[in-house]
Amino acid sequence: MAGLTIKNLRSPDETRPFQEDEGQVELFHLGGTTIGKVTMQPGWRWSTHVSPMAGTRTCEVSHVGYCVSGRMRVVMDDGERAEIGPGDAFVIRPGHDAWVLGDEPFVGFDFGGGMPGYARRGRGREEVTPPPIH
Repeated sequence: MAGLTIKNLRSPDETRPFQEDEGQVELFHLGGTTIGKVTMQPGWRWSTHVSPMAGTRTCEVSHVGYCVSGRMRVVMDDGERAEIGPGDAFVIRPGHDAWVLGDEPFVGFDFGGGMPGYARRGRGREEVTPPPIH
């Protein structure tokens, strides 16, 4: 295997739309890693637009990402909550709901390791669990 992998992120390997055309995740496979570019439209909510595909009440995927544009509210199952906006890097553990705030689409990149199964119908919790982040 080569020691250097470069991939242009203009052309995804796979695109998975969310329900009701409320956005999509574009997947890019490189060097044994999958990066996801997520675009969520105003009105998008995980529990409405992804939960029916995942078959879980809340998102059971870990996310490590970066927000390019838009704003999102994240609420953990234990009640902890935060808002993500442009320029923010984030780590979100399994067990959360999230939704777009305002009238601008949320666009971000996810490097967390859970992307291979994200928004895939009937998958539930992804088998790939990223290492702990300290």
